[in-house]
Amino acid sequence: MSSIPSNPALIPPGGLGAPVAPAAAPGAGKPANAPQTGAAPGQSFADALTKAGAAESLQFSRHALARVQRRGIELDQATLGRLSQGVARAASKGSRDSLVLVDGTAFVVSVSNRTVITAVGSEHMKDNVFTNIDSAVIA
Repeated sequence: MSSIPSNPALIPPGGLGAPVAPAAAPGAGKPANAPQTGAAPGQSFADALTKAGAAESLQFSRHALARVQRRGIELDQATLGRLSQGVARAASKGSRDSLVLVDGTAFVVSVSNRTVITAVGSEHMKDNVFTNIDSAVIA
C-alpha cells in the first residue's frame, strides 16, 4: 500500500472537501472580439487611443515658449498633433528624453512628463549639437 504524501498548502481549509473552482476571469463569457475596457460599443481601438492621447496634451516649458516666440516657430494644430504623435511613439519605445523633428523644426521633449524643453527652427539648427537625448523621432 503506497501513500502519496499530500501538500498541506493544497488542502482547502476545513479538511478534504471538493476542489474550489477558480474565479471567472474578467471578461469571461464575452466574445473574443468584445472590448475589454470601458470603451463605448462600436468604438475602435484607434478612436479610443486617439481620445486617450488627447487627454494627455503636451506642456511647454517657459524656455521652450520663449524659444518658439523668439525664433518665430509656428505651432498650428497639425504641427502640435504630429509632435504629440511623435512623443507617443517615443513613449511606446521606452524613451525618456527625445528629439522630435516636425517639418524642419526640432523639439527636445521630456517624454515621461510630456513637456517640450526647447524648440529649434531649421535656420538655427546648423552647427547645433543635441545632448542628453536617448532617441530621435521624425514625425
